[in-house]
Amino acid sequence: MNNQGRRRQPGYDVVVVGAGPVGSMAARLCAEYGLSTLCIEEHGTIGYPVQCAGLLSGNAFSECEVSKKSVLNEVSGAEIISDSGRRLLIDAGTTKAFVVDRGILDREMAGRAANAGAEFWLKTAVCRMDANRLFTRGIDGHGEVSYKILIAADGPRSTIARLRGMARARTYLAGIQAEISCENDPRFVGVYPEASPEFFAWRIPVNRKRARIGLAGMTRVREKFASFSSRFSGPCMDFVVGTIPLGIMPVTYGNRVMYVGDAGGFAKPTSGGGIYTGVRTARHAATTARDCIEKQVFDDAPLSRYEDLWKSDIGKELGRGLWMFRMRQTIGPLETDRLIAALSDPGILEIIRQHGDMDRPAGVVKELLKQPALYRYSGMALRCGIKMLTVNPG
Repeated sequence: MNNQGRRRQPGYDVVVVGAGPVGSMAARLCAEYGLSTLCIEEHGTIGYPVQCAGLLSGNAFSECEVSKKSVLNEVSGAEIISDSGRRLLIDAGTTKAFVVDRGILDREMAGRAANAGAEFWLKTAVCRMDANRLFTRGIDGHGEVSYKILIAADGPRSTIARLRGMARARTYLAGIQAEISCENDPRFVGVYPEASPEFFAWRIPVNRKRARIGLAGMTRVREKFASFSSRFSGPCMDFVVGTIPLGIMPVTYGNRVMYVGDAGGFAKPTSGGGIYTGVRTARHAATTARDCIEKQVFDDAPLSRYEDLWKSDIGKELGRGLWMFRMRQTIGPLETDRLIAALSDPGILEIIRQHGDMDRPAGVVKELLKQPALYRYSGMALRCGIKMLTVNPG
């Protein structure tokens, strides 16, 4: 390759590829550990383009460790709406999730990483790599940089995973969302299970007069979105598309690299949300990077500590979530209506309020399956309960 115009840089302890919330958290923590850290982002502006519903659970928002500058609305519950018009309102009576401007949130997280000492290269893409070097092209031409540890936070179509020949997530969903003008209750997210039976559709209130409507699925997604959006008459003010990986890659480390967030397939199979799980993996990757660099060991044995950490933290929940994702696709509209009726019981709703958790939904499903009121629904209750109580786009 012609070296003319090539930018050579001294090596870094850690290079992070991707400056979304997950990459910025990894970069910030590595810098705070005293490691020389570089974060490479292919886009020219952090936070754009947006490829996220922008609804974060309380836990996910707390994990980001940011101010409330990005918060547009706070929601306390959800209304589940079947195609026949049956409704189930679940209101916790307190804030459970935040509707955010992802551009503002992403830039604040990147700013904190920069303040901690991380360097950023924007509008720079990785085009090739060898044992411990990345070769890039971007606004300053071609470049190369060496690293001791690489953290891949470059999304569901991870360039790093592709270059390394890593096995990927098992399933990919396509998502479409539009922000429209419409009257809606700002306290509640709307969930429409049958609008996209492979997953679900949603309405996220930005305020009383604006909402984000969207859905995700595996087939005929544009057609389904066109049908769903026809329920709303307001003009469209923003339109985004994205990809959701479901199913963690078989091995999430190797050859000095750790794969975090969507790059590793860590999106929640019950909701598609990836901030909470992604930031958790970023924390574990940064801890592992620190330990490896302190000991100056970079082979796969010490790097495997990363996989041990995330498995003990979120591994079981994500495994259950993938099972729930498969199960909930087996039910139809009639079963959905029947379960809405069953779950409308005040005692059942109270259990949902007490045990509901957007990030770890298995707990509430377990509690509900203990309730005699649901026994007569047997297997149907199991399948439908999973569907009704885990759909949430945050």
